[in-house]
Amino acid sequence: MGDFNIHMNTPSDPQCMALQTIIDSCGLTQIINEPTHRNGNTMDLVLVRVVTTSKVTILSYTKVMSDHYLIKFEVLTHCQQTNNNNYYSSRNINAATTMTLAGLLPSVMAPFPNYVGSIDNLTNNFKDALRDTIDSIAPLKLKRAPKRHTPWFTEETRAHKLSCRKLERKWRATKLEVFHQAWSDSLITYKHMLTLAKAKYYSNLIHLNKNDPKFLFSTVASLTQQGTPPSSSTHSADDFMNFFNKKIELIRKEIKDNASQLQLGSINTDTTVSTKDTALQNSFSLFDEITLEELLRCVNGTKQTTCLLDPFPGKLIKELFVLLGPSVLNIINLSLSSGTVPLAFKKAVIHPLLKRPNLDPDLMVNYRPVSHLPFISKILEKIVAQQLNEHLMSNNLCEPFQSGFRANHSTETALAKMTNDLLLTMDSDASSMLLLLDLSAAFDTVDHNILLERIKTRIGMSDLALSWFNSYLTDRMQCVSHNNVTSDYVKVTCGVPQGSVLGPALFSIYMLPLGDIIRKYGVSFHCYADDTQLYMPLKLTNTPDCSQLEACLNEIKQWMSANFLQLNTKKTEMLIIGPAKHRHLFDNTTLTFDNQTITQSDSVKNLGIIFDPTLSFESHIKSVTKTAFFHLRNIAKIRSILSTSDAEIIIHAFVTSRLDYCNVLFSGLPMSSIKRLQLVQNAAARLLTRTRKFDHITPILAHLHWLPVHLRCDFKVLLLTYKILHGLAPAYLADCIVPYVPARNLRSKNSGLLVIPRAQKKSAGCRAFSIRAPALWNALPVTVRDATSVETFKSHLKTHLYTLAYE
Repeated sequence: MGDFNIHMNTPSDPQCMALQTIIDSCGLTQIINEPTHRNGNTMDLVLVRVVTTSKVTILSYTKVMSDHYLIKFEVLTHCQQTNNNNYYSSRNINAATTMTLAGLLPSVMAPFPNYVGSIDNLTNNFKDALRDTIDSIAPLKLKRAPKRHTPWFTEETRAHKLSCRKLERKWRATKLEVFHQAWSDSLITYKHMLTLAKAKYYSNLIHLNKNDPKFLFSTVASLTQQGTPPSSSTHSADDFMNFFNKKIELIRKEIKDNASQLQLGSINTDTTVSTKDTALQNSFSLFDEITLEELLRCVNGTKQTTCLLDPFPGKLIKELFVLLGPSVLNIINLSLSSGTVPLAFKKAVIHPLLKRPNLDPDLMVNYRPVSHLPFISKILEKIVAQQLNEHLMSNNLCEPFQSGFRANHSTETALAKMTNDLLLTMDSDASSMLLLLDLSAAFDTVDHNILLERIKTRIGMSDLALSWFNSYLTDRMQCVSHNNVTSDYVKVTCGVPQGSVLGPALFSIYMLPLGDIIRKYGVSFHCYADDTQLYMPLKLTNTPDCSQLEACLNEIKQWMSANFLQLNTKKTEMLIIGPAKHRHLFDNTTLTFDNQTITQSDSVKNLGIIFDPTLSFESHIKSVTKTAFFHLRNIAKIRSILSTSDAEIIIHAFVTSRLDYCNVLFSGLPMSSIKRLQLVQNAAARLLTRTRKFDHITPILAHLHWLPVHLRCDFKVLLLTYKILHGLAPAYLADCIVPYVPARNLRSKNSGLLVIPRAQKKSAGCRAFSIRAPALWNALPVTVRDATSVETFKSHLKTHLYTLAYE
């Protein structure tokens, strides 16, 4: 804080712009927005990060003291709460435990591979046998949490510490210089040993979890003492259970009340007939039983998580699969062939998680319920989901514009399609309206009866397959685990479990009729799970006609009410996107539906990307820069204990991943916009290689084989283009690419070129995916375009772009 002598009240001033860029890059917030000088300028600034300020007061001008005003404010500090729950339950599982289990399991598992009878009896006996076996070897013990967790402190370092203390005591007793020098040398050696032990420990930890960003984040946070706020101890597990249940009950009651007022009691929850007939002609009546090899592939591809309901940790199930596999295979095949899901697999443990780290942990509304299910139940769901997806794909039953939880689909492909359409509209000198719909607890309010009817009529499930889904949805139970205390079990009457494998697929099936409603009104849309985006071009008139979109929204609201989904009108956002010269025509444009008026926003966050009215992505780039520099500062604190390879893993997980997220949208942006992201990459390279601030950065990036940011964006566009041409991308993106076919028999006929549409505006049209992708593709050498696999193409493309950048 202080007198910066820069007029922050004039944003167009070059000095103000430069300082604001530094403030954003460093993750700071400037809290003074009023004049602080008698001439009316804002020159005295207070920049804050992490801390919260309040009661900001600017006192009136006092001639006696200064020509600057006095600024007063309070800084709110958070006292670290003491965790009274110092005990936890744990098993002592090591290599010796695994070997002992391997010797006992063959006889314990003998009855289960050929068991014939009730699926519930088989599952319960299997779980009991596993639990009794592990309890006899490694029983659960109540342990006290260590006050200071130093896992790198080995027996060797402990012995050297004792040696140091002995030398210290000798010197203090004798005051001889020889003992003082020996103690000093021993202390230096001990500190060096500690540093090496700590570095080795975290190096192993990082390599074992290099593909787990969540674990890396918590590790770096613990090393830099940037932990998340402690969970409140004032709420019990039963309090959370009651809160989550009451929330869903209130939402469904509100939906019923609104439906009765709108007389929606007889509205059809489905909208089409042709799709039903198609589904019935391709009926799916029975799941295929699987082999032990298929089960092994499924287990190896599943994250080794462990639930409180698991008798064995997921890690042990993977390690001892050779012994457990036949028993697990019998459970899964018996479930598939009988159309019954074991009751033990329909229990879930809910862990309340804060939606964002900076939210108040004392408010239960800030928590999200995440269901943890038994490991084997997730294996069963994964096998069912694979066969379900094969049926949906082979019969073309998926919503074409639903990108959530589908192979070859992602948030990036969804945003690429949307942004392409919006940029093409801008290229034609028109504007578009973007509307982001918000649903309240969408997964938790799904009606089971409607979902089963939709599975039957629209998907074509019948007989044992339909019975399996009926069994899956009925008699579900859940409890809440919080602070090592578990609540009572409560029956689940609606919703699909968040955290399950099948939940997202079932929700997508539940939402299928929504696309038919939107298409009926000629409105473009895209969905990702429960996020729905609507967009349509606007005519250039003083009063744009939005009646078509409002009618579409009203029918969406009615359909959602009939399907027990709550459309949150207050959180629905609207943005007008188009050329700046037309902005004044839409200043007063609003939308009205559900007795609510939706006004324009300056920017909206859509699937993690901040959209602005001109699609310049300036706000998003500023946000990415701020977050990336925050993580670089944290990594810099622990760089001394990290090797170069470990530091590079962490930098890629925390910084590069943010630079690369949906960077297909940034291809073609002006270099003035990309420059901020390039500064982040430069800072990361300097931190990794420990290069001085003013050393030339290009040789450093070349040595690391890091492509500059603008070429990383082009790389993503070209990779997506290759996938489109080889059937590895969504169909809605394939429509953006047109292969070049010459009118005559020319040599370029089989060269793999693409048609480049014309763009009217370089700032918009040339950035559209359907125009930029063909232009970049045609500029590639034939050897790169003719690659036979994705990995080969990526390798050749990196070499080509690296040559362009540095050679």
